[in-house]
Amino acid sequence: MKAKQSGERKSRGVPGRRVLRYPGQGRECEQGRLNRIRPIFSWTLLCLALFCLFFVEGCRLDMHVEPRYDPLSASTLFPDGRSERPMVPGTVARGHLRTDELLYTGRINGQLANVFPFPITKADLERGRQRYDIYCTPCHDYAGTGDGMIVRRGFPAPPSYHIARLVNAPVGHFFDVMTNGYGTMYSYADRVSVKDRWRIAAYIRALQLSQNATLSEVPQNERLKLLMEKGK
Repeated sequence: MKAKQSGERKSRGVPGRRVLRYPGQGRECEQGRLNRIRPIFSWTLLCLALFCLFFVEGCRLDMHVEPRYDPLSASTLFPDGRSERPMVPGTVARGHLRTDELLYTGRINGQLANVFPFPITKADLERGRQRYDIYCTPCHDYAGTGDGMIVRRGFPAPPSYHIARLVNAPVGHFFDVMTNGYGTMYSYADRVSVKDRWRIAAYIRALQLSQNATLSEVPQNERLKLLMEKGK
């Protein structure tokens, strides 16, 4: 066997070629690579630090705790001393443009109307009866006489729907009372929709008719049924 010379090695892929490696040459090469990498690494750290600095500077505290007014708080900025601003005259919320005076106020040219804004069908009367039973019977009772359950417990009694004043009142009166309230009765506008208020008014008219109707006003076939039931 041939003894390997100190500091020599064969070059890979080139038969017979020898490359001399001097003592300490590997360490010097490694040190050279480190010297080339170190500036790149330093610049990377510097850029990263600058980026973090700009990012932290951009996230200021006032983005989370911004200057604001609490609801109904005072303000020295405006002459009236209020922080909240009144609506601009004529402002209408989306979906709340109410151009139909009769439908939304129960009036025509400012006067209480005695007509309905849409045809009242049997289904409307059934819906009106259902809403009446829910919202009106506690005070007005099921017949509209004003002797509801809370009246029996001491609440002020409302007038009967069957007195002459209310029998002769225009139907818009009942819609107006449900919308704006009257006396000790508060508004039901936020509980009962516009069309359901008209349906309740129609059912009140039906109650008035039922309590003051005469036998001659009953249809012939229904009149016979009533007579037969009375004979029993």
